[in-house]
Amino acid sequence: MTDRDERPLAVFDLDNTLADTAHRQRFLARRPRDWDAFFAAAPQDPPLAEGVALVRESARECEIVYLTGRPERCRRDTLDWLAARELPAGDVHMRGDADRRPARRTKLAVLRRLARTRDVRVLVDDDELVCRDARQAGFTVVLARWTAPSGELEDAQEREGRT
Repeated sequence: MTDRDERPLAVFDLDNTLADTAHRQRFLARRPRDWDAFFAAAPQDPPLAEGVALVRESARECEIVYLTGRPERCRRDTLDWLAARELPAGDVHMRGDADRRPARRTKLAVLRRLARTRDVRVLVDDDELVCRDARQAGFTVVLARWTAPSGELEDAQEREGRT
């Protein structure tokens, strides 16, 4: 094992944990929802100070992993967003473009896979169902409560498996 491999992992969600999605919520209020516009607007997300401070603080002792419900097709925009805000480097786990499972299922599967070979110190996420299931599975969780909850986004995460 390298020194990097011995460090525990701190796993961070992106949307409404590190990135403020409020400006693009309008695309989810429409019927049908405009997913292309919702994700296309992600590069303009302002950073959330509380989440940014926590990920930087966590990087002192942990290796950072980003775990998002964003589809794989958003990878370039996501990596550019993280780099532009000078956030700690880390692996980025995204859902497959056709994966419509609820976020709590996709994220828990990744957490369990990571925990097979590494110590997962904490998961930081804004989704209450993701946090509940991760906590029940034995993970330490921080529920990101620094943005107003969005019913549209919660529905999209749980019922449509879109983010």
